[in-house]
Amino acid sequence: MSGWRDLLLIRQDLRVREHIEDLVALLRGLDDPEWLEWPRDYDCGEIGAQFNGLVAQLEGDFAAPCVSEQDTQDSSEYGRVAVPADATVCGTRIVVCVSKFGSLALVCADNPGAFLGTEEAQAEGELDAEDLTKVHGTLADLGYAIVPEELLECDYAGPSQLPWHVEHPTWWHRFFGSF
Repeated sequence: MSGWRDLLLIRQDLRVREHIEDLVALLRGLDDPEWLEWPRDYDCGEIGAQFNGLVAQLEGDFAAPCVSEQDTQDSSEYGRVAVPADATVCGTRIVVCVSKFGSLALVCADNPGAFLGTEEAQAEGELDAEDLTKVHGTLADLGYAIVPEELLECDYAGPSQLPWHVEHPTWWHRFFGSF
């Protein structure tokens, strides 16, 4: 293995919130100013197979078909998969966004930005802890690095020149945004 895959040695587990400094280091390590939309060693087929495995596993975990979109054009986000609301305890869909970089994944209730992270969604009764644990477990089993939305919404402070249309860049723009 080489490139961004080497950075995934932390292979996060369910204690993801305890490893913020590791996640910041991971984001900084993946941030190559020469490769904005995808990493230098990007393999669309490999990322696609991993993503298809994620969709299949979530469908099995929640016993429901999940809606997915993949190979997002002009974006550093590879795709999204949504666990339907009627398959969750709280009746709110769960969305998993996957980046083209380093198998980064974001988990959110309803949509990115609908809540200020999964903790707020849980506090408001929109996300069940066991449902979240299922999703985190599946992502960890498949080798995804789970990045909390709160971290992705922090100001971007890396070397890459982000697209002109991004007025207030965040880590979300860098690893999930449009170009």
